[in-house]
Amino acid sequence: MAGGNFLGRLLSYVVNEIVVEGLANNQSFQRFAVRTNKAINEMSNKAAQAKEGILEQVKEASRNKDAFKR
Repeated sequence: MAGGNFLGRLLSYVVNEIVVEGLANNQSFQRFAVRTNKAINEMSNKAAQAKEGILEQVKEASRNKDAFKR
């Protein structure tokens, strides 16, 4: 039984190496990876900006609430 597990891991390793090498040398995949990375970074920046805007709105609402209490 242990031999089957070893062969499965070996096959998985070989296939993984072939796929990784193939993708690493594929210009279309490289362009896709660069565009995807850029899009994710842009979305992350927009999310951070939205978070800051919401935080500022919450702070402002809190200040306004405290002003009405007095």
